[in-house]
Amino acid sequence: MDKNLFVALTIAIGAIGPAIAIGMLASKAMEAIGRNPEAASKIQSAMILAIAFAEAIAVYALVVALIIKFV
Repeated sequence: MDKNLFVALTIAIGAIGPAIAIGMLASKAMEAIGRNPEAASKIQSAMILAIAFAEAIAVYALVVALIIKFV
């Protein structure tokens, strides 16, 4: 098969998981802030940290895709 197909599949599948996770994280954070607005700063900082960890998975998928492409 074509190497470009594997690169495309790697980045596509590797981006779907973090995209869903970030959407769920933001949704639940907004619900929590709606229930307890006084805790918004604590919720927001935890949400940003969790989003950064989820985004790291997409970066790993990008690195794997680049390795497949150029090796």
